[in-house]
Amino acid sequence: MILTCNSCGKKFVVPDNAITASGRMVQCGSCGNKWKQFPVGEVKKAQSVPRAKKIVSKPQSDKQKIQKQKKVKRTSPKKPREISLYSPEYLAKKHGITINENHTVKKISRKEKDKVSFGFYNSLIVFIFLVIALSRILYFSQGFIISNFPASEYYLNYFFESIRNIFEIWKNLVANY
Repeated sequence: MILTCNSCGKKFVVPDNAITASGRMVQCGSCGNKWKQFPVGEVKKAQSVPRAKKIVSKPQSDKQKIQKQKKVKRTSPKKPREISLYSPEYLAKKHGITINENHTVKKISRKEKDKVSFGFYNSLIVFIFLVIALSRILYFSQGFIISNFPASEYYLNYFFESIRNIFEIWKNLVANY
């Protein structure tokens, strides 16, 4: 079937089965004009429909609207379960899980409740701070340590060279990413 745009006159080829007897909304790809297209043989039948039939068809759309409202009204809140999903009876029946009721509950004293944990990240920060502080103390007291313990010079140089290498690796990682 060949369709012609009412606005710009451009023609389009559309398969015959794409447009049903009830018509279909089509849009021109060139100018964007939209219109309802009927099959070529059905156009005369659609135009010759008397007004009385059009009025009869309108209440059907009202019924559809009413049916949609009824669906909304029919939705009611779910009634609560009679048995809890985490109760020992339900778990045993549904999943085969048995729970021993003989477990002891540790009583927490008021002092333990008020006690604040230091936390992993805080501990990590303190550890890093201490490592940096000890390495700086070693660096500034390096001359004194070597003068009293000459054999420690090799170990101190190796330690500080390792720290420099670690900093270079971190610099390269940060610079590249």
